[in-house]
Amino acid sequence: MKKRHVLALALVGFAAVITFMNSSTLTSPSINAAKVLSHRGVHQTYDRTDLANDTCTATRIWAPSHDFLENTLPSMQAAFAAGADVVELDVHLTPDGVLAVFHDWTLDCRTNGKGVTEETTFSVLRALDVGYGYTADGGQTFPFRGKGVGLMPRLEEVFEAFPDRRFLVNFKSNRAVEGEALAKLIAATPKYRDRIYGIYGGEPPTEIALELIAGSKGYTRTSLKRCLGNYMAIGWSGYVPRSCNNQIVAVPADLAWLLWGWPNLFQKRMSAAGSEIILVGPLGSDGFTAGLDTAEQVSQIPRTFTGYVWTNTVETTGQLIKDIRK
Repeated sequence: MKKRHVLALALVGFAAVITFMNSSTLTSPSINAAKVLSHRGVHQTYDRTDLANDTCTATRIWAPSHDFLENTLPSMQAAFAAGADVVELDVHLTPDGVLAVFHDWTLDCRTNGKGVTEETTFSVLRALDVGYGYTADGGQTFPFRGKGVGLMPRLEEVFEAFPDRRFLVNFKSNRAVEGEALAKLIAATPKYRDRIYGIYGGEPPTEIALELIAGSKGYTRTSLKRCLGNYMAIGWSGYVPRSCNNQIVAVPADLAWLLWGWPNLFQKRMSAAGSEIILVGPLGSDGFTAGLDTAEQVSQIPRTFTGYVWTNTVETTGQLIKDIRK
């Protein structure tokens, strides 16, 4: 037999062994159902076509089907009622030391205020109308004007309002002081520690918060890409790279098939490494914040998936996600 034939057979045999070693069917699925992570609570969704960092999403919402506004206490309550196990929220540290819960870097799009969110005192932020800028018809009508006055909460108000719930905290800036502020809040009121499911966002604040808050997990864009990239490269061997240890691993749904042993064996390996998995929407212009937002997308989630599913439409997909086993 020619050497090239021997080499070809050896490669085929090696590939077969590697495929067998990473077969998801070798691992029995857990009895736990998938869990729901609601992005921003129940909120007004919008056209995501050609989104940029400075796109004012409040001016491109779909015709409203409910009255909830993102990052407010009513929206979070509605999300939990719809089946959310975790609600994602956004924070900015104000000049007077408050972690204000609000998404946008500036106030001009969504509110009746002006300027940079983190440069505005909380007393001013509290007085704003967070529903002021929403329109579904190009500015002919503004259905939420006057309905969002005083609805921007402090982070500790969220924790007090939902003492038995959990949140994924998103740092919107790259200031390490924000991570320090969150750690100080937890140190001052230890019961808040259980309110935090995870931390992500800007690298300096996320990294310092994960360092200072014992047992916390999270991710940055850099740490996530490092974990997924390293696992794709060497996960075939069964080895989980250190970059995936004690992390929250966000997996884009359209790239999941590239992960060795997806879903059952991959889940087992991440669990053994102390990490949790969030299944997010297809990777695109939204980075890692797109969600599984339609019944069709939910139907494609593996029935054996036991991690968290990121959704922007918990009011319609929350129960569907919990029912994917049925």
